[in-house]
Amino acid sequence: MNVLIKTATIVDPSSKFHNDICDVLIEKGKISKIAKSIANTNNYKTITLDNLHLSQGWFDSSVCFGEPGFEDRDTIENGLKTAAKSGFTSIVLQANTYPIIDTNAIITFVLSKAQNHAVQLLPIGALTKNSESIDLAELFDMKNAGAVAFSDYKKPINNPNLLKIALQYAINFDGLVCSFPLETKISGKGIVNEEFTSTSLGLKGSPNLAEALQVTRDLFLLEYTGGKLHIPTISTAESVALIRDAKLKNLDVTCSVAIHNLCLTDDVLVEFDTIYKVNPPLRIQKDVDALIEGLKDGTIDMVTSDHNPVTIEDKKVEFDHAAFGTIGLESAFGALNTVFSTKKTIQLLTKGKARFGQETSSINEGEIANITLFNPTITYAFAESDIVSKSKNSAFLGQALKGKAYGIIANNKIVL
Repeated sequence: MNVLIKTATIVDPSSKFHNDICDVLIEKGKISKIAKSIANTNNYKTITLDNLHLSQGWFDSSVCFGEPGFEDRDTIENGLKTAAKSGFTSIVLQANTYPIIDTNAIITFVLSKAQNHAVQLLPIGALTKNSESIDLAELFDMKNAGAVAFSDYKKPINNPNLLKIALQYAINFDGLVCSFPLETKISGKGIVNEEFTSTSLGLKGSPNLAEALQVTRDLFLLEYTGGKLHIPTISTAESVALIRDAKLKNLDVTCSVAIHNLCLTDDVLVEFDTIYKVNPPLRIQKDVDALIEGLKDGTIDMVTSDHNPVTIEDKKVEFDHAAFGTIGLESAFGALNTVFSTKKTIQLLTKGKARFGQETSSINEGEIANITLFNPTITYAFAESDIVSKSKNSAFLGQALKGKAYGIIANNKIVL
């Protein structure tokens, strides 16, 4: 793959061309030259786009597609195309398929489906068999097959001893254990944030306490085991404070936050629109402010789209019976770029790879081309026409966004 990118602003603090407007020549998948102007003497494909910016390839630590088993939600092939057109060069695939990804054979299957794509698929293996929180799954075998972490997607490990054993066992092969932060005995049948909005609408609420208790428990277990823990999609001010304190103790813990929990509050629930039914639920502004501060000071390690396709049959029902989840790949950059500066947005979208065992590639001569192309200033109302996913359940439909990805150059391929 040979291509010449013309007149692009490079946004990469690790590059000596950071903030410069340059031409970039890529030959056989490697960056061969970066300069103010490069002549296209070999008649390579040329990319010239409006207000073109380049950064390191973006990374998403929590994505669902459906395949195997739920291809009506989305397939791996279309999901990877969605990720590429949304600017992501690598994504971590969750295990909530049918069958659950809990053996090395299924890890091998999903990796085979992703071969020869521009986007790198990094599979998560289920932490427990069939994600039932009873017995540990085949963690070591899945690690050898290519699993980058272990998690029961959106399902908390209710038995603390099971999580303790998982953390201790995974130490032997440097495995990353993920624990969803929810104490189900406190949350009960809550489906939205327990606050003024839930009370006024008559919807069952799940309090911040349900998340904070589980985070507290998991951090105590981590301190005991000395293991390696990732807490996905925290949503409360209390969780930020707890994890900040844990990091001061030098515990090996990381965490993420879903982009919709940074951009939306439970005020949007007033129309009972099920596209806003997500887990963890949308909280209040106090929590949003704490999450943003946690990203700024490094307490929260990464953002995620928490992309979760849900069919219309599972969303267009009464709020109590609707499925949780929103897609988020297509809106991730535009939404995040309305909350932070473009520089900070790109920093957040390129963080987290190392935690999942992946190397980064800077925009410098001689480096492998792993690049996202984007326009940071275009403004628009996010519409269904912007969605590439098979499922259309986006919490950002109708929202004003700023910035849009053009595509990616990665794995010796171009997707625009």
